[in-house]
Amino acid sequence: MQHNVPHAFPQTAPHTFSLRLGAALLLIAISALPIRAEATNHSKSKRAVKTAASAPVSPPLPGPSYAQRQDAMQAADEMAAARDLDPVWVRQALARANYIPAIAKAVTPPAVGVAKNWALYRSRFVEPRRIRAGVAFWLANQSTLLRAQAETGVPAEIIAGVIGVETIYGQQLGTFRVLDALVTLAFDFPASHPRAADRSLYFKGELAQFLSMMQRASTDPTAWLGSYAGAMGLPQFMPSSWHKYAVDFDGDGKIDLFTSPADAIGSVAHYLKAFGWQPGLPTHYPVSFDATRLDLPALLAPDILPTFSVASFQGKGAILEGAALLHPSKLALVGLQNGDAPPSYVAGTENFYVITRYNWSSYYALAVIELGQAVRQAVGQTTAADSASQSGTESPTRP
Repeated sequence: MQHNVPHAFPQTAPHTFSLRLGAALLLIAISALPIRAEATNHSKSKRAVKTAASAPVSPPLPGPSYAQRQDAMQAADEMAAARDLDPVWVRQALARANYIPAIAKAVTPPAVGVAKNWALYRSRFVEPRRIRAGVAFWLANQSTLLRAQAETGVPAEIIAGVIGVETIYGQQLGTFRVLDALVTLAFDFPASHPRAADRSLYFKGELAQFLSMMQRASTDPTAWLGSYAGAMGLPQFMPSSWHKYAVDFDGDGKIDLFTSPADAIGSVAHYLKAFGWQPGLPTHYPVSFDATRLDLPALLAPDILPTFSVASFQGKGAILEGAALLHPSKLALVGLQNGDAPPSYVAGTENFYVITRYNWSSYYALAVIELGQAVRQAVGQTTAADSASQSGTESPTRP
């Protein structure tokens, strides 16, 4: 559906925070006191602090402007014609973009032979700082999370897990100019990448969508900040996702994923629903193996795409128990490497696969799930503790 784009952007610069988000971040700051205490412990050396403070921290130096790049200017004309934009404006916008070497480096594949490690990956996301921030975000936006869950069927903990993994609930929105990121990846995607041509084409499409959004909203395309890939706001939506799936969930007449937690919550839920989220269906089940009849290559061949019925899944040597035996549709064997340790496996459902449409990684999906579960559990403990404190009884959740 075509959005009314002039009403789809915040009236202030996207990197400024509204009072609503300020209140949420205040809660985050309060809940994160142990983090500051740890920082204080690390600052005992005044000399070290002075040295660090006196050393200027500069952003990565930009490379050359695209103003003289004929391929970029030709693409500007093509984008303008395809999307009915002002060709002069599009050329001027691309001329203001700079190649950013750090962005090209960020998307370069790791060296061959570097083993993935689920345990290490998980530790980056399911950890105390993110959980505390998640509790604060949940308590500040609980009614909105529950409304999104009721309207879309996507559980509140999954929505919270996505926003937590993406931006630590708004604490890390990205520092790259979105224009620089998209232009760099559209015209100078690293040739060493095995899918460089496809990725370059993808980012040209995202750039065209971003420029279309900016011009139709009369917005400065250099003012928006995001990730090294050009993702924006609390949920880190790419321009095409913003255009297709972002919603005005707080009812203020505009879509603002930078400073409106409600819009971010509603948009994440809408995105997952649009990709086929099935209410009430688990994301995954535990799985073990019967070594005497295990056909692991066949089970792993479809990757994370649910392919097997419960019967065919078990027929290839996978063992399911309990609720998994009653699963009504397809399953996938999801394997996660653990470096030199044995891999971890789960039986992924259609809903697990839906989360990977947000970021095409089984590691990402399981991190979202487990962070969301940890936040929801911590919220329950906090609520129980507060209730016990108000009633004058000692909480069993506190030592």
